Amino acid sequence: MVKKIKIDVEALRKSLLQRRPMKERFKLPMSEDEAYAHLLAAMMAEVAYRHRNFHTNDDMEKQLNEMAHWLTSPSSKFGMLLCGGCGNGKSTMLKAFQHLLNYLRIPKPYNDGTYGIQIVDAKYIAYLCKNNYMAYHKLISVDMLGIDDLGTEPSEIMDYGNVYTPVIDLLTKRYEDQLFTVITTNLTPQQIREHYDDRIADRLNEMVAKIVFKNGTYRSN
Repeated sequence: MVKKIKIDVEALRKSLLQRRPMKERFKLPMSEDEAYAHLLAAMMAEVAYRHRNFHTNDDMEKQLNEMAHWLTSPSSKFGMLLCGGCGNGKSTMLKAFQHLLNYLRIPKPYNDGTYGIQIVDAKYIAYLCKNNYMAYHKLISVDMLGIDDLGTEPSEIMDYGNVYTPVIDLLTKRYEDQLFTVITTNLTPQQIREHYDDRIADRLNEMVAKIVFKNGTYRSN
């Protein structure tokens, strides 16, 4: 005889969730329009820093609007993927966001520090894994991380006969811990799937919102 057991599912859900609190998503403390203006100013400053003339266009305005929306609106996505061809502003946007955070000095709710994003090249992640594992291990769990040029790094490295997958392991951990991550890449979604396998591609789909940079290169201007 099968016993019937009554369980208050909602009460159990709440109790389990209290034991494992949901991680709060980072948002800029401003409206979407204000975020757009801040990001635009940061982009202009970043371009000027490189001794180039800033020229806005419809593509850039769309990218800035999408970034501002993600940074100010509720979302299940705790990461952002900036993808497209070479030289069309992906890394510039990431660096502009970094300098904007440094300027705003937004206080963290859980300590006396302020928010800031560390940016590393994907190749450097592989280098750290092989040459300074303690620094690599620390990098995996930083609150906010920017990964530039995803896909340019070796997918595997050898160290004393051991095989490591530095970026895959880093992305897996950041996915599991729901850590804020902004990624730039020249790879298409299909190329990401081919380069990193279905498991990582599926996790990235859950983890990141996407901004596609369809405009051409700015470096020839």
